[in-house]
Amino acid sequence: MKLNTGKAKGILVVYVFILPLLIAAVSGVSGCSSPAAANTPPSAPAGEAWLTPKQVKDLEVKIEAVTDQPVGGTLRAVARVTFDDLRVAHVFSPVTGRITKILTQPGQQVKRGQALCAIQSPDLGSAMSDVAKAEATLLQAEKDWQRQKELIEQKAASRRDYESAQAVYFNAKAEVSRAQRKAKLLRQGNLDTVTQEFTLQSPIDGEIIMRGANPGLEVQGQYTGGATVELFTIGKLDRVWVLADVFEMDLPRIKTGSPVNVSVIGYPGETFPGNVEWISGTLDPASRTAKVRCSIDNRALKLKPEMYGTAVITVDSDQKLAVKRSAVLTLGDTSVVFVQKGTTPRGELRFERRVIAVEETTGGDLLPIKQGLERNERVITDGGILLLGMI
Repeated sequence: MKLNTGKAKGILVVYVFILPLLIAAVSGVSGCSSPAAANTPPSAPAGEAWLTPKQVKDLEVKIEAVTDQPVGGTLRAVARVTFDDLRVAHVFSPVTGRITKILTQPGQQVKRGQALCAIQSPDLGSAMSDVAKAEATLLQAEKDWQRQKELIEQKAASRRDYESAQAVYFNAKAEVSRAQRKAKLLRQGNLDTVTQEFTLQSPIDGEIIMRGANPGLEVQGQYTGGATVELFTIGKLDRVWVLADVFEMDLPRIKTGSPVNVSVIGYPGETFPGNVEWISGTLDPASRTAKVRCSIDNRALKLKPEMYGTAVITVDSDQKLAVKRSAVLTLGDTSVVFVQKGTTPRGELRFERRVIAVEETTGGDLLPIKQGLERNERVITDGGILLLGMI
């Protein structure tokens, strides 16, 4: 078979003409795509976030070095406000009877000896009658004893009769003393022997915090052995106690006289200063905590008994490698921080997310580092939460 020379020459001419065009086209496409690929910025690897200096400024991210600092200067504990027990009185009725008049109201300031309420009581007449009976018995016993004394001097009576009369006399004398003391207690309440009305009085100066007395209420007397009801609570609230529950391991750090700042829910952002007055010598077996009593000035009357709050107690501090509490972020059961790891070729700041361990029970704004950070490493102390969404 013979090849057509004319056709072969035509195909060769077309091939030679088109081939350079195809090479140029391919080169053009290749030349257009390479610069675009070179301009694509590299992305941050897993566990890192990259920020420009402008982003750091706009996001108000703060970066500080990890150094040795005084930590543990404060200790936080759950606390409860109570009365100062030397400035409060719980008033009960000493007599059994019925309340006829209420003479004071809750919130009222009263003086010592001021009338609180009136109680109609049969105990009053019984008390006066007991005194009269005891005095009559004593008079008769004294005469019998004197008679026996004269007889024994004349040897006309036995020694046994004399001693028996003497014992009766002393018993009668003791009974008079008992009856008089009971009557005296009742007279201290402004006893009216004519109407048998007993006026219950305030034992201290203060404010009526609680009133459990109402007209017509039948009350049981303290001296009758029955179940008594508290009729009034009177107290001074210009100084109160705060009882803090401190864990066993923290007790050695607390000292009597240490400064305390108390905060309560009712007054957010406000603290009430005081001092540690007493540390309990025993622990609660259930919570394993000890009571620490703090005395707080309450002349503004803002703190009320049974308020709950937090007591921040000043204790001795230790020099330890520490990081700010605000730098530590919690992810599940782990604590992490963002550590600065230099810069990228474009000048961005590199931040690495790192798992660390800290002593979280330490009070104050600083947390001692147990592991995960080295001295002088720079970490984000404010704004780290914003970087979590970038990883």
